[in-house]
This record gives sequence, C-alpha cells and structure tokens, in this order.
Amino acid sequence: MKIPFLDLKRQYDTIKEEINESIGDVLDSQKFILGEEVEEFEDNMAKYCKCKDAISVASGTDALLLSIKAHNISGSVITSTFTFFATAGAIHNSGANPKFVDIKPETFNVDPEKIRKNLQDDESIKAILPVHLFGKPAEMNEIIEIAEDNDLTIIEDAAQTLGAEYRGKKVGSTGTACFSFFPSKNLGGFGDGGLITTNDEELSEKIRTLRVHGAKPKYYHHIIGYNSRLDAIHAAVLNVKLKYLDKWVQKRINNAKIYNNALKHVENLELPQISDNEKHSFNQYTIRVKNGLRDNLKDFLQNKGINTAIYYPLPLHLQPCFSSLNCKKGDFVNAELASKEVLSLPVFPELEKEEMEYTIDSISEFFKRD
Repeated sequence: MKIPFLDLKRQYDTIKEEINESIGDVLDSQKFILGEEVEEFEDNMAKYCKCKDAISVASGTDALLLSIKAHNISGSVITSTFTFFATAGAIHNSGANPKFVDIKPETFNVDPEKIRKNLQDDESIKAILPVHLFGKPAEMNEIIEIAEDNDLTIIEDAAQTLGAEYRGKKVGSTGTACFSFFPSKNLGGFGDGGLITTNDEELSEKIRTLRVHGAKPKYYHHIIGYNSRLDAIHAAVLNVKLKYLDKWVQKRINNAKIYNNALKHVENLELPQISDNEKHSFNQYTIRVKNGLRDNLKDFLQNKGINTAIYYPLPLHLQPCFSSLNCKKGDFVNAELASKEVLSLPVFPELEKEEMEYTIDSISEFFKRD
C-alpha cells in the first residue's frame, strides 16, 4: 500500500465543479487584483474567526511581516525556537530582533515561564509572537497576562491553526493573528496566501495601506509599504473551501483520536495532547519517538509505503543565518530534543480507514520487532 503524507487531489475531486466555476467567474471578469472575490473572502473570514476585520495578503509570511510593521515594533520580539523559519524571518526582516525561548515538551508551544524569565533579563523586548504549532493553541491566557503586565504587544502566528479554539474562542478572534493559506494548510489555496485578523480599526487600515505600497489613495504614498495582495483567483478558491473547513477539521480530529486510541499503549511513543479547554485543528499529527528510534521508524514506514514528515529537524537558534544571536547547542534543550524525536503521520481529512489501519499496524510492527 502507498500512503501519501497529504493528497490534495482527493480533496479537489470532492469540490471540483464548485472550484472550477468559481475560478471561471474570475476569468470571465478579468479582474485579478483585489476586487469582489477578495472582499467577500475577507468578510467570510472575519465572520468565521468572530473578529471585526480580516485583511488578506500575499502569504502567511507577509501577514507576520506587515503585522509587525503596522504595530511599529522595534527592539526584540520573543518567539519560539521550534517553528517554521518564517516566524523569525519576518521578525528580522521587519527590523526587529528575534529573541528565542524554549518550548514545553508536551505541547511544542512556547513555555510562558520561559517568557517571564527572559523579561527579567532583557529590557529590549517589545512584543511576544507565540506560535500555535501543528494546530494546537498556545497558552494564551498566561501569555496575555504576561503581555499586559509588561506592556507588550502580542502577534499570534496562527498559520497552522485555522479552525482551532482556545477556551471556547476561535483562534484569531482576539488581538492580532496571522494565517497562511499555503496549499498544505487546513484551508489551503492554489498557491501562497495569507491573512491578518484584528479588532483594531486603526491597525486594520494601516495594514490595508501597507499591502498596496503604502498608498492611500492610489499613487499617494504617505508610508513605504509592500506589494502584498491576495489574488482574486486564490480568494475565489478559498471562498469555496471555507464552507467545508469545519467538516475537514473534524475529520482531522477524528483521525487523531483513532491514532491516539490505537497507539496509546505503544512504548517509546508520546502522542499529541487533546485538552478539554481547546479544539486542536491538527494541521499535523505529530508524535514523539523516544530513545533515538525516530529515524529508524521513519525509514521503516517509508519502506512500507507510508510517507511521513519531520517538522522541524533543526531549531531556529541553531540555524546558520541566526549565528549572530550567539545561541549555542544546549541553550534550548526541549526544542533540541524535540527536533530529534518528532515525526508527523498522515492525518488529512480524505485519509481512508484502511490507510490508517495499515499505518497503525506498521508502527506496532516496528516496535514489536525492535
């Protein structure tokens, strides 16, 4: 059996006629930049996230970058060292400095106590950029309390967490949150795309200006901005797919529960937590493989035709491009250990029952053999 890590064609085939019709409407109009489809999508996302406004941009990375610029953040920004590169890259490219902190090993999300400790030692910190990794919301109650106590801005990296909830509230419903529509995301477009949610009208207007070269009105530039707009074709696709998002997220949750129930007694595995106070959207189903067996298990599954992925093999503080920050191996032990143990299994909504059973049986076979 051959099991893909993600099969976007299966999803496309279920809504092909709707997608093609929506794209055809854009082609017929020949209006490709901003316009009605983009406005409709932004309205739909604001309603979905239960926030006042949603501003689309060209990518999830741009969502982070423009949010940092709109908040006028300089100095240092606390963020996780265990995340995709774009998180810290956007901080750097905005003119601020990433300040890495370690994660909680059981959640993969930034540890609020590590944030508190860093604030005692560094007065340059002006903002916190928590990451909701793999679809699991970060501990926002504690992070918000820390930010309020220290007069810090919060910008959430929610690129992997659309459809998730924390303590009964949608991720993206409070503060400033940044989403990605990269094709592999729970709501994936037909290319790059991103979006920022906010309840601040002034901030919203500034981001809308920044995304069109800082022009307001057109050709009158009061600030220097960027060319970062969601294309109408992408918006048309996302408008169709958004209608199915909750159903797809629930399928991911169901698949995760099947894995958890089937693998909970397997030694040398730590499985994702599913807490009562959250809705984990499972952009990835990521296990920890203990005792140095991760790579062996990955190779074993690959030989069985099961595709897996490693998110992420090297924490950001050890990336060569951040060597100027003077971090070294051993500085963030939880993230470093996670990078050697994490393995993500197929969890996409269209995964078939037989494919999950084969994956579970293969994992069990590996550990019985080992």
